[in-house]
Amino acid sequence: MSDTLVISIDAMGGDNAPEAIIEGVALAAKKHPNVFFFLYGDEERLTPLIGQYGLSDDRYKIHHTTAVVKADDKPSVAIRSGRESSMWKAIMSVRNGYAKAVVSAGNTGALMAMSKICLGTLAGIDRPAIAAILPTLTGQCVALDLGANAECNSQNLVEFAIMGDVFYRIMFGEENPSVGLLNIGSEETKGREEIREAATVLKGFGDKINFHGFVEGNDIALGTTKVVVSDGFSGNVALKTIEGTAKFITTSLKDLVRKSVVSKIGFALALPALRKLKKKMDPRVYNGAMFLGLNGVSVKSHGGADAFAFSCAVSAAINLAQNDLCMRIKQELEHVLDYASAEDKSR
Repeated sequence: MSDTLVISIDAMGGDNAPEAIIEGVALAAKKHPNVFFFLYGDEERLTPLIGQYGLSDDRYKIHHTTAVVKADDKPSVAIRSGRESSMWKAIMSVRNGYAKAVVSAGNTGALMAMSKICLGTLAGIDRPAIAAILPTLTGQCVALDLGANAECNSQNLVEFAIMGDVFYRIMFGEENPSVGLLNIGSEETKGREEIREAATVLKGFGDKINFHGFVEGNDIALGTTKVVVSDGFSGNVALKTIEGTAKFITTSLKDLVRKSVVSKIGFALALPALRKLKKKMDPRVYNGAMFLGLNGVSVKSHGGADAFAFSCAVSAAINLAQNDLCMRIKQELEHVLDYASAEDKSR
């Protein structure tokens, strides 16, 4: 076990738990042979599923608990009454050093609140942020904050930019990704005061952060920058708009295809290209939002995730744990701030 990476799983969280969770873990186990899983949940329900999906006995350990955080529980209620829940216990295994990351498809607010209480925030980080990977015309981008902080000051936005930069480099192995601040226009005079102040600070970091400047909503899907930074209110609205637009396009396309024989023939001819597009835009591939800024890796899977989607969230958690995300954020924050301080003194 000493050389094995341990990932903690809230096996009872999510709309399709525990079936999709266990199947997803089994898929992830095949992809990552050196990972061991702590499964927190009802042993009576989990055991037959483990046999059904072929998870080897040497790849997991069940930690029995029947308590579950409900999807509609308020974070405050979950914290007060959920200390015996599968979610709380899974997070605590990371805090106590037994696991390197936790993955849950359960209640987002409860997971965020519990993770913050159990794991704490990294030194130098005022607030954690929700970050996710989105498909773009040029590949993928990291967007944050997507809902953890409705209101942010300039310091928060600067911290988000640094964390997003590290997150992108770990996930995609690309150095010096471009970073943009989401705004209502690209002009320097546009936007609220805190956004303009954050832009001024980021410019002062020189080549330590590849700051592009302001980006608008349409720039997210265009892939204008690799990292898009915003407050949680704007980020969540942008995310839901993108998701709604994607659903609108796919539903409209299906309806048009059904209307005539010619449409069906055209659809058949275009099927190979459409399959490639579907694969690129498949939201399951990008499943797994990360709570950046915590003193531990906590990954939120979509509540309605199927087994494949959940396995992708688990893979993301494994990648972040293997690359020591928290330490790298801490080091990068210190490095960038030291550079900025030295620059100020030299002026």
